[in-house]
Amino acid sequence: MIRRLALASALLFASSSAFAACSVDIEGNDAMQFNLKTIEVDKSCKDFTVNLKHVGKLAKNVMGHNWALTASADMQGAATDGQKAGLEADYIKAGDARVIAHTKMIGGGESTSVTFPVSKLAADTPYTFFCSFPGHWGIMKGTLTLK
Repeated sequence: MIRRLALASALLFASSSAFAACSVDIEGNDAMQFNLKTIEVDKSCKDFTVNLKHVGKLAKNVMGHNWALTASADMQGAATDGQKAGLEADYIKAGDARVIAHTKMIGGGESTSVTFPVSKLAADTPYTFFCSFPGHWGIMKGTLTLK
């Protein structure tokens, strides 16, 4: 009995990689807000998935949201260049190497997701996630950290 308890405890408290959360659910609303300001990615994850849900009611051409990730130093340039790309390109410049990952642009009631390799992240680099819809990225953003 004691051996079984010890084994159960060992399994329960196994390395964090066995239990790492390699995905996150995030919501955007009609008030240009994400419900999360920080996201932590466990370095033991091979891939990381972001599931975005637009909980508002407005259409994507009026109040669309996506989730985009860059190094913090690259966020403003990528967002500015993305505005020129237009809605059809999800306000992300085609081939922009500064953009590590992004979802498509969605409207109220819609959901989307993106999965990217954690190997694209470095522990010593600050990252910013944001909505690249024009005017949103100034306030609709947060930090992503590799832990």
